Amino acid sequence: MKTVTLTGMSGSGKTTISKILAEKLNIEFLDTDFLIEQQENLLIKEIFAQKGEKYFRNLEEKVIPKVVSSNQILSIGGGSFENEVIREFLLKNTIVIYLKTSPDNILKRLAGTSDRPLLKEMNIERINGLLEQREKHYKLAHHTVLTDNKSPEQICKEILKCLN
Repeated sequence: MKTVTLTGMSGSGKTTISKILAEKLNIEFLDTDFLIEQQENLLIKEIFAQKGEKYFRNLEEKVIPKVVSSNQILSIGGGSFENEVIREFLLKNTIVIYLKTSPDNILKRLAGTSDRPLLKEMNIERINGLLEQREKHYKLAHHTVLTDNKSPEQICKEILKCLN
């Protein structure tokens, strides 16, 4: 099986769903943000603060192609799919699934978190702006799964249907 890549906004459930899918399919789960944190020995928010977003995006561009193999679930950062090199690579070499989540649900899910560097100013306008900017690329995914008002199990069932 090709690698399955989950993309979508922060708070869409990529990490949660990836872990469940990997367990159900008995395959490896990788989170590129976690891999970058390990490599840099810094949290994502620290990388953004100390070295900037451009530095972080360059790391993503190097890390993502290196880690993709077969039989794995890959969770990528919310902005990774904005990068044309990453997007083209993932669309060609993996099955990309966009977890589409409403701005209201993203706001609810991220309330109280402080580890999302691009959502430091957590408000609906900021989320709407980022989503509007990214949606054109997210829509290029092979499959779109709506996540609002669904349990992680229901979302996984939909993804499994897409894969069959």
